[in-house]
Amino acid sequence: MGKQRGISLIQLILTLGILGFLGVMAAKVMPAYIEYFSVKKMMASMNQGGDLKGTVRDIRAAFDRRNAIEDVKHVRGEDLEITKEGGETVITATWSVRVPMVYNASACLDFTVTTAK
Repeated sequence: MGKQRGISLIQLILTLGILGFLGVMAAKVMPAYIEYFSVKKMMASMNQGGDLKGTVRDIRAAFDRRNAIEDVKHVRGEDLEITKEGGETVITATWSVRVPMVYNASACLDFTVTTAK
């Protein structure tokens, strides 16, 4: 008989265990990234909608109105840094999210979204 080829049962179990562990870790981090993309989308729509032309108070209120729909937990209108650069209004949001991974290990994710070009 020739040599047998293929994967053994132990190799299959180990491979599936590792893939399962990585899948669980990705699932724990995913909500933070979904929130990041929501903030990015809100700022892009504010920029396109002309909401950056008003006062600081108006900009924060516009962000909070959009946030009521998107339901972002870590960024509110009062957390925005609003500046003028080159005659244009620039909004920057910076926040950190701590995601518990395994037992006493956590992932700290830092996010920054800006309308600067």
